[in-house]
Amino acid sequence: MPAHDQHPNRLAPNRLNGVVFDMDGVITDTAEAHAAAWKRMFDEALARLDEDQPPFDPVLEYRLHVDGKPRYQGCADFLASRGLDIPWGSADDPPDALTVCGLGNRKNLYFNDWLQEHSARAFPGTLRLLEDLRAGGVRCGVFTSSRNGRRVLDSAGVTGLFDAIVDGTDAHERGLAGKPAPDVPAACAEAMAVAPRDAALVEDATVGVEAGRRAGFALVIGIDRSRDDADRFLDAGADVVVADCAVLRLSAPHSADRRLSVATVNTLPVIGDTDEVLRDHLKERTPALFLDYDGTLTPIVDDPDAAVLSEAMREAIRRLADLCPVTVISGRDLADVRTRVGLDRPFYAGSHGFEVAGPEDFHERLGQGDRFVADLDAVEDGLRGRLADLTGVSLERKAFSVAIHVRKADAETATRAESLVRAALEEHPSLALGHGKKVLQIQPRTDWDKGHAVDWLLRRLGLDRPDVLPVYFGDDITDEDAFETIAGRGLGIVVRGENDRPTAATLAVRDTEGLPRVLNQLADGLGQT
Repeated sequence: MPAHDQHPNRLAPNRLNGVVFDMDGVITDTAEAHAAAWKRMFDEALARLDEDQPPFDPVLEYRLHVDGKPRYQGCADFLASRGLDIPWGSADDPPDALTVCGLGNRKNLYFNDWLQEHSARAFPGTLRLLEDLRAGGVRCGVFTSSRNGRRVLDSAGVTGLFDAIVDGTDAHERGLAGKPAPDVPAACAEAMAVAPRDAALVEDATVGVEAGRRAGFALVIGIDRSRDDADRFLDAGADVVVADCAVLRLSAPHSADRRLSVATVNTLPVIGDTDEVLRDHLKERTPALFLDYDGTLTPIVDDPDAAVLSEAMREAIRRLADLCPVTVISGRDLADVRTRVGLDRPFYAGSHGFEVAGPEDFHERLGQGDRFVADLDAVEDGLRGRLADLTGVSLERKAFSVAIHVRKADAETATRAESLVRAALEEHPSLALGHGKKVLQIQPRTDWDKGHAVDWLLRRLGLDRPDVLPVYFGDDITDEDAFETIAGRGLGIVVRGENDRPTAATLAVRDTEGLPRVLNQLADGLGQT
């Protein structure tokens, strides 16, 4: 079990008076803006330095050389990776200077240009948590080393949610040291009139976790969106590590025992025990349904080919597809999941949303999956031989991923398989490792996932409206991306399985066998409107 799943359900302190959030990666998702600015700047610089240089890769090279680093250092590291050496210069260099600092200053100019034309995005799960905290009387503050901090918050429309803001300009004027020094988060708590010993800090960087611990915050929460790096956060001093703020809930607001808790699959209200809960969420809104396949529409089985949809489930989906938009979304290839469901009216999203099809010949390939096919071919060829002698381990190639099934393997063999997969991925930095229920997923190192696919489908189908309630049914860690995406504006419903874990879902279904009843209950309600 990943380290960040080993969590206390209720977190100290006993009475929470304030929460201090880092901005980038916790409150706002500015990765797209930064990547666009870096690409524009680097492509221009490469053309000036060496016209034979290929363009900057805003996904792979951004992650390898730039992401998370100070601006000038990221610039220097990328140029070094291309064998290019230019003077460092100084922070006062103009943006057209061919120095590290000049290029860094140009990148900052382009970042601000992006903000002029676009809106920064706030993470939905963080917005939901902020709303709960404010309603419960908990003060909220945000800090950042960026001198663009207030502009980013204004762009995302979240400035008014905070009682205190400390950004890079404030830190410079006050002479506050940067992370891992405790100065900036401590100054934010002070501006909120809350002592760190009565507050929590939420950070997505280990240096920020260290700063929070040194500042004396009672609770330090690490955000590990990769879901694969929790140990580094724990080693830096985090009390708990979660993938998204959407799993955090405020317990006992306005009471002396007010604290944060981690929502888990087995702690959520179960539909069937309280049918009214589902009806309350659907008042005056039309649902747009998204249904995972394996583990949700069908039980998890040892042989993936044996995951056959029951006629009761198919009939429930058919009824709903006649009444509201329905999409079946799966890690399976598009043609496979479409054949297994066997209905014409739903939309289908295969390969975790890399390929989408629907009625009237609707078909689109998304997320730039095609550019990763050659690396997937290479890692598949290399792993087939290495895994062949491992009992209970099987490899399944999909259009835009490779699945290593370990459900039939013992624990030692499964661990050996994961070690071999990690070793293979060291040779293919464009690919990443994901985890599911007894399966290892080798997939493109890209921001595209089921959550992005759901968001894209809502906008593409004209369903991103206040009168539409996105409802996502899923069971696995890969479904958490979708639960996080619709947090606060939709309804995540998780199907319980073998293990408990943190979840951004709101409700639960006891098991796959009970899902047709829930879907038919939905259809009955829609048929009466």
